[in-house]
Amino acid sequence: MIKKRANIEKFKYLLSNSLEKHRVMGMHTELRKKLLSGEKKIGIWGLGYIGFSSMAYFAKEGVSCIGTDIIKERVDRINTVGKSHLPNMDFWLGFDTLPLVKSKLMYATTDWKELICEDVAVHLVAIPTEREGKPYDDILVDVMTKLFTSYKKFKPAEPPLIIIESTLTPNRVDTLILPMAKKHGLRVGKDILLGVAPRRDWFVSPDKTLKTLPRVVGGTDPYTTDLIAEVLGIVSDTVLKATDHNHACIVKSIENAFRQVDITLANQFSLAYPHLNMTEILKLAGTKWNINTYHPSFGTGGYCIPLAPQYVLEGAKHPEVLTILKASLETDFSQPQRVAKSVAKRGFKNIGILGLAYTGDIKVAVLSPTIALVKEFKKLGIKVRVNDPLFTPDEIKEHTGAEAFEFPTGMNEFDAILIVAPHMQYKSIPYMEILDNLRKCKFILDNMGVWKHLPFEKHGIEYHEAGDAHWLEVEKDGNESH
Repeated sequence: MIKKRANIEKFKYLLSNSLEKHRVMGMHTELRKKLLSGEKKIGIWGLGYIGFSSMAYFAKEGVSCIGTDIIKERVDRINTVGKSHLPNMDFWLGFDTLPLVKSKLMYATTDWKELICEDVAVHLVAIPTEREGKPYDDILVDVMTKLFTSYKKFKPAEPPLIIIESTLTPNRVDTLILPMAKKHGLRVGKDILLGVAPRRDWFVSPDKTLKTLPRVVGGTDPYTTDLIAEVLGIVSDTVLKATDHNHACIVKSIENAFRQVDITLANQFSLAYPHLNMTEILKLAGTKWNINTYHPSFGTGGYCIPLAPQYVLEGAKHPEVLTILKASLETDFSQPQRVAKSVAKRGFKNIGILGLAYTGDIKVAVLSPTIALVKEFKKLGIKVRVNDPLFTPDEIKEHTGAEAFEFPTGMNEFDAILIVAPHMQYKSIPYMEILDNLRKCKFILDNMGVWKHLPFEKHGIEYHEAGDAHWLEVEKDGNESH
């Protein structure tokens, strides 16, 4: 009798779950159509590169979007001039966002509570998940707390779909977000739907966008995965469904960890063979069908490559076996110091650095080699100043502790120039104008070969692209100079 009652209770539980699942599925059957018709909206949390571009692409397809950000200037700029605060965003997007703002398809607010309403059926979370070069969860916790607290009180007719676009440490959904939802009395898969879809965009290449790049998605259950694919398929040509949120979450970190290891190996090759042009060698090696081309450099930077190994290590069940990844981080993070010591060994005492951004035409200074270079130069007693057309002098001072200088006229004071970021402004200037502003300069070290086509040697200036022969001063045993 007891066993029979248990079976009956089990049957009731399974039936209840099945009916609930079908209820949720039935309510979302038309979600894509409702978004495209304007009946439902998308809410975006964070209006940086990821959030603004998500809002712009969905709005371009006719989906009404409301974005929120804590920085009032960002919000005001979107609502008044219809533009992002970020430079070159129009170039990367390839379309004008002002008409989308005028038509009310794009709207921004500092009041996140405006996103909690019956109309907003989908939430895209696009907030920073790093701070000072390390994985950082506080902003994520804040946003998810706001969402969970709100939906504990407000019960919309359809459970909201929450898609995390930010890069996460692989285990964060299970160890942080799901327990938070449970603590707030929310049933994931019933009261709310949750999944991840980390962005892969490269914001300097208009051919690598939210539309063109394959999108990897995963929900906490198969139905949510399908729903995320349906929604993101509005703007993305290719959406790839992972087994679940854990598999989708780790993909971006793994792919960038591969790149970080390969870039670090390129730098190690350059150190091991300082008399050879390793940049040329790696380009030739890259002509083989199964080998990518990597460029020796001053070190990696940004939100992705230098952080990816840290996300992977932090989320791994057995991080101790990831020895190659750990070693690559040590080499990568010490590369700017290696470069600074090499320049110091050559005897230069007054250095100008072009570029605070970690790469060209993106206003992101996270883990930029310039920050570490300035710190090391100051430690060595060498004068150093920084130029970057994307940052104000105050921003340069805040990030590096160094004073700014004007480009190109300010270069006249330096005996050596280091080019970190290949900004368009540095590429487009005429050669004679560059030369006219290098009156004291005897040495140029170019991270990505921005000026490699220019004949500086004819004018007594020693020029090196990172990775060419003797670009670094090293000891006979191959170690960096000290």
